[in-house]
Amino acid sequence: MRVVVIGAGYFAQFHHEAWARLPGAELVAIADLDGDKAAEAASTYGIPWFSDHEEMFKAVKPDLVDIATPPASHLELVTAAAERGLPAICQKPLAPTFQEARAVVAAAERKDSLLVVHENFRFQPWHRQARKILDEGTLGEVYQISFRMRPGDGQGPDAYLERQPYFQTMERFLVHETAIHFVDVFRYLMGEVESVYADLT
Repeated sequence: MRVVVIGAGYFAQFHHEAWARLPGAELVAIADLDGDKAAEAASTYGIPWFSDHEEMFKAVKPDLVDIATPPASHLELVTAAAERGLPAICQKPLAPTFQEARAVVAAAERKDSLLVVHENFRFQPWHRQARKILDEGTLGEVYQISFRMRPGDGQGPDAYLERQPYFQTMERFLVHETAIHFVDVFRYLMGEVESVYADLT
């Protein structure tokens, strides 16, 4: 399977590396609006780079598109992939607003194109072990789960500037970028969620 990645930012590097070592997948190109970043990332794998995703699609004819860019770009990029009949994996958050998220999904559905939202927290080993314990019935019937976190990053005036500067101005950052991981982990451990609310300060 020929895979292209759109995005050459901080987290995209982990996508590049994963595709490059995954059996059955071949990382064939990287695109980013910042051509220098795309070139640097692509040089690691000896593959072509692009600053325009449409040019990349034409040149390398991929089988799958991995979109690892900020949320505001997802509607355009998912639409572009769907218009070419390409399945896409799209980084979370899916979009800046609920309405735009629905538009992203509709863009894929119009072309009957596969769209997968990339969410990886549930695959961390400790969450998988928790799921194993639940499946084995060791705890009996579970009624409640909770989590607490004290992240070491995101603090001070220079928070995220070196890797993801747009985090500093993202509205509803705590929920939009962080809490959604745990909503999905809870789905993984306990089943589908019926309602969600947040008390924020």
